[in-house]
Amino acid sequence: MKSVVSSSSYGGKRRWKGLIIAILGLVILSMLVPLLFLLGLHNGFHSPSGYIYQHKTSPSGEQSNRLQDLITKFEPTLPKDALKKYAREDKNGTINRGSNDDKLRGFKVPPSAVQQPPPSSSNNSRVGHIDHVTRVKTSSNDEGGKSCELTFGSYCLWQEEHKEDMKDVMIKKLKDQLFVARSYYPSIAKLPAQDKLSRQLKQNIQELEHVLSESTTDADLPPLIEKKSHKMEVAIARAKSVPLDCNNVDKKLRQIFDLTEDEADFHMKQSAFLYKLNVQTMPKSLHCMSLKLTVEYFKSSHYEEKAAVEKFKDSSLHHYVIFSNNVLAASVVINSTVMHAKESQNQVFHVLTDGQNYYAMKLWFLRNKYKEAAIQVMDVEHLDPDSQKGDPLHLSLPEEFRVSFHNVDNPSMSQIRTEYISIFSHSHYLLPDIFRSLNKVVVLDEDVVIQQDLSALWNLQLGEKVNGAVQFCSVRLGRLKSYLGQKGFNPNSCSWMSGLNIIDLVRWRELGLTQTYQRLIKELSIQDGSMKGSAWPASLVTFDSKIYPLNESWVVSGLGHDYVIDTQVINTAPVLHYNGKMKPWLDMGIPKYKSYWKKFLNKEDQLLSECNVYS
Repeated sequence: MKSVVSSSSYGGKRRWKGLIIAILGLVILSMLVPLLFLLGLHNGFHSPSGYIYQHKTSPSGEQSNRLQDLITKFEPTLPKDALKKYAREDKNGTINRGSNDDKLRGFKVPPSAVQQPPPSSSNNSRVGHIDHVTRVKTSSNDEGGKSCELTFGSYCLWQEEHKEDMKDVMIKKLKDQLFVARSYYPSIAKLPAQDKLSRQLKQNIQELEHVLSESTTDADLPPLIEKKSHKMEVAIARAKSVPLDCNNVDKKLRQIFDLTEDEADFHMKQSAFLYKLNVQTMPKSLHCMSLKLTVEYFKSSHYEEKAAVEKFKDSSLHHYVIFSNNVLAASVVINSTVMHAKESQNQVFHVLTDGQNYYAMKLWFLRNKYKEAAIQVMDVEHLDPDSQKGDPLHLSLPEEFRVSFHNVDNPSMSQIRTEYISIFSHSHYLLPDIFRSLNKVVVLDEDVVIQQDLSALWNLQLGEKVNGAVQFCSVRLGRLKSYLGQKGFNPNSCSWMSGLNIIDLVRWRELGLTQTYQRLIKELSIQDGSMKGSAWPASLVTFDSKIYPLNESWVVSGLGHDYVIDTQVINTAPVLHYNGKMKPWLDMGIPKYKSYWKKFLNKEDQLLSECNVYS
């Protein structure tokens, strides 16, 4: 009996011990869960007022990385190790690379390789030296005088042009008060004698945070906001009268400033990404047009295609080639060319597009007439030139890469000048095989507008050259030698521009330039690890010493990124080139240049009103 009692007592003790352990476990869990939740808030969530409560975020922080990944998706960059390599070689020169419009980014070049072209009065004479990349700032120019264009390109130009001064005085005042109150609060809260003031500051901070979370303009503020602001002002004045360690307040002020600066930097990256997304996305109205035209093509049978096969192969006529997946853009190029032609019956246009837009493009040019010019629409994906050897074809538009540099005319200027150089892409190297019966063609980019008769181009004698193009001598091949993949080029050769190019197909075939380009693409792919981004260096090397320099007065470029081009220069130029991100068919296009493009739209076509194109 005694042993039984003892055993029962022991079992009871074990049960009590188990209960105590379980209760302790629950207590520990109840402490950990709020702690983890608070840590989660600390590391990721934003306060109602828009401030981020976290330690100073480095450029490689989680948020920054996530956003940078999104930007990179639209803007592939060169390998980081390449950037480091050139940073060691030289700290004075940089060319930036980006997406379809920003194809070159972050590599360094020695200043000794800089070759300055002779001065010219032409708008396209953009001389200068290339500057180095600096840390991104939220303003257009940082303390070192470097421009954010080095990182974000034309976004900074757009942002500067659309910047608005803050007119909401009360909102600004409340934010300033909140900034100061937060800097004093931690020091006041540590003083037991100032417990009342500490509670007052905390309450005022919470009230202003709540107000600012629901108000972005003065008009949104509640009626009693003046009273709340006065209460905060009184609390701040009392806090300033309390003897405190100034170092602690200064440290807190700097901490809040750093957090604010990091948040502003993060939001700038967000804005830059949204800008890139906007300018690289087909507008809804143009997508609507393409869909409606495609549907109508298969529903309608009353559009008869007039046979002009003999014109398409007649080498005595003036043949123009346009690569485009944009119906309106291709239409404006053709319409502006035909409208200024002295003899439109001699003009033949070959529009090379992709399978998605082929039927829309075909129907558009069947239902719209362009004087006596003949128009042929071709689907690149269904072509099978011998050089491709069965590989599937895809339409590729001209590549653009961005170059940022100081203007030599005024080297003291802190603003860095940005230019966009457009270069042939993969599809352009199909020309000799696609047009076997032709001897010469003029290639027009889809982002150009013609303002004069181009027939004089056909009288140019290219000699031993292949490609008549406008040159860009601010960037010579010697400056790009580490990215061009081999040494078989003249370092003093200028870069050149697509947009307006007269091509000698006979000479092209004799020199086997398509095969040279394909070989270079393979070499650069091995060097870079990918074919992506290899078209521009391969094109530059392929046409090295084969460029016939067109007079710079032929083309005014920059209408897709430069806000300060002289109107008189634009009015007198034979060709306008909207190179850059802000194309004229986009809402983001530069407004004062859009009229030169829009006047060549066929506004009588009902589809433009149905799809709200420039309504």
